[in-house]
Amino acid sequence: MTSYPAWTPAPRPGIIPLHPLSFGVILGRSFSALRQNPKVLLGFALVVQTVAILVATAGIVAVGFATFGRLASLRPGTDEFETVLAGSIAISGATALVLSLASGALGVIVQGVVVSEVAHAVVAEKHTLGGLWRRVKPVAWRLIGYSALVFLIVAVVIGIVAAGIVGLAVSVGPAAIILAIIVGLSAIPLSLWLSTKLLLVPSVIVLEQATVFGAVARSWRLTRGRFWPTLGIIVIISMSFGVLAQVISVPFSFVTMGLTSVITPTGDPEPGQIIALLVGTLLAQAFVTLIQTIAVIVQSTAGALVYVDCRMRREGLDLDLSSYIDQRDAGVAAPDPYRRNVGRTMDGRWQQPPAYGAPQPGYGYAPQPGYASQPGYPPPPVQQPAYRPAQPAPAGSPDPQQAGTTAEPPVAPTDRPSSTDWTAPGADRA
Repeated sequence: MTSYPAWTPAPRPGIIPLHPLSFGVILGRSFSALRQNPKVLLGFALVVQTVAILVATAGIVAVGFATFGRLASLRPGTDEFETVLAGSIAISGATALVLSLASGALGVIVQGVVVSEVAHAVVAEKHTLGGLWRRVKPVAWRLIGYSALVFLIVAVVIGIVAAGIVGLAVSVGPAAIILAIIVGLSAIPLSLWLSTKLLLVPSVIVLEQATVFGAVARSWRLTRGRFWPTLGIIVIISMSFGVLAQVISVPFSFVTMGLTSVITPTGDPEPGQIIALLVGTLLAQAFVTLIQTIAVIVQSTAGALVYVDCRMRREGLDLDLSSYIDQRDAGVAAPDPYRRNVGRTMDGRWQQPPAYGAPQPGYGYAPQPGYASQPGYPPPPVQQPAYRPAQPAPAGSPDPQQAGTTAEPPVAPTDRPSSTDWTAPGADRA
């Protein structure tokens, strides 16, 4: 009985091809990946961003009313007034700092969910929000800890620099302004460099279950050699959404001013003016929140795609993804491809091969760098020339021409046909 292999359908295409990605593919798919699962991604991110903004705004306003409201009962210029004013400013600042940390924590959770969705979309899988959260939940506190660590380091550095500039301003005066300008301009390339080198930290934490410091070191290694494409993607996405936010907020400002002048033509503060100002501000903030939400999704998607691309180039992740897809479609339980072969070295796999036809010693051609060292890949066959020059005879061997014989071995007389053995056709009938 002859057995035939079982037929399996062609694998479903994911959001990216399973080979190293170009700059344009990463940038384009970062914007278009939102269509893969918009109900989960956009809905979840929009709700989280809206809640974070509303809670932060309400908290800051409530604390401000409670603290600065005490100043109405005090006489300005007195020691008590100055003390209450300084305390109110400190309490409001601390409240804003805590609420900003909480908003950042919610934002990094959104990034983790987006990374999980992109990882499934690469292998053509679509999950619900609950399924995505099950992957993020074990490392949620690591994401929050990483966000808090970055915020703390930035706050400490800014505090030290600000204290130094203030000290110089007291001692040398105008020179501190020039120093502040130089420091501010120097902070721009430094922040871009650090943002690029640490872009893959959320992806490493979510997909590899790495620790915070382990993810930082891993992101640093994976972006080595891919710094400039990654930086270009970050800059283009950030500038695009920054310009879009300004384009939307400026017209709303003009609309608010127009409504204010129509409702209150005399310029006196009236309830109608306040209502128009609030309506315009809320509408502008709603659109800006939507843009910020989409920006978070696109930036997180770009980081996840850069992570996949870097691992394809350095560790052969595309082989693991292809194997996972084949096993899944065949009904075989396959392990998580993103946690297999972590740290495998395959640096020469996607390098430019040497020029074809370059002669090498031994009449062969050199294999592609790194090819023969890869596990599971046999070395390429060595091409041999059709003609090989005759090798000289070993010393001491007789020369066939001088010996009067040929190089062919002698043939027995019975094996070689004689000219008399041939008979013309039909001679036997004569």
